[in-house]
Amino acid sequence: MARVRDPAGYDGQREMILSHAAQLFAQRGYAGTSMNEVAAACGVSKATLYHYVIDKHDLAVRIAEEHVLRLEALVNDTLQAHADPEQRLHALIRGFGQEYAQAQNAHRVLTEDVRFLREEDQQRILDVERRVVAAFAQTIAQVRGEPADSALGKPLAMLLFGMINWTFTWLKPGGTLDHDAIGTMVSQLFFGGVRAVSVPDGKKPRKARQA
Repeated sequence: MARVRDPAGYDGQREMILSHAAQLFAQRGYAGTSMNEVAAACGVSKATLYHYVIDKHDLAVRIAEEHVLRLEALVNDTLQAHADPEQRLHALIRGFGQEYAQAQNAHRVLTEDVRFLREEDQQRILDVERRVVAAFAQTIAQVRGEPADSALGKPLAMLLFGMINWTFTWLKPGGTLDHDAIGTMVSQLFFGGVRAVSVPDGKKPRKARQA
């Protein structure tokens, strides 16, 4: 009788491989990481690794695409949960900050390594990103009381992403501020300007060092 594959075991192993690969890609870059290194980090043989993925390109595609699809799912859930556009935008900012905190390596792969992928894979991932940006742009337009296709919706959305997309490059784990605190500050800044930003409860930012 043929053996029945354990879905939980298979999926768990696959997620472990993607997680380790994302960490290596984030640390060394896609071009600087070999499949031998991925196998070693996962504690499996190279033959076992190829049981789960086709090649290094397949690894990067899965990491980037699954990450951006999670972001799109978060957007869709938030759109359904919040009819009020202002509440929706606050929730989107908070949700993306939390997702980035949990998936920093995958996010770095999405932002830095997609350029190494084949054009059809890049395009598929970019299409999802465009839908995510469009949802933010439409929500921002609604907050401003403008039509969904407002000329300022997308530029403002891209400015917002400029604030939240790159926090992983400078926000240190265990520091004075965490991703939730930064999300609150981004909302305050985006809605009210720099004078509206306050120190989150319980947070005491360090003074900047003198040059």
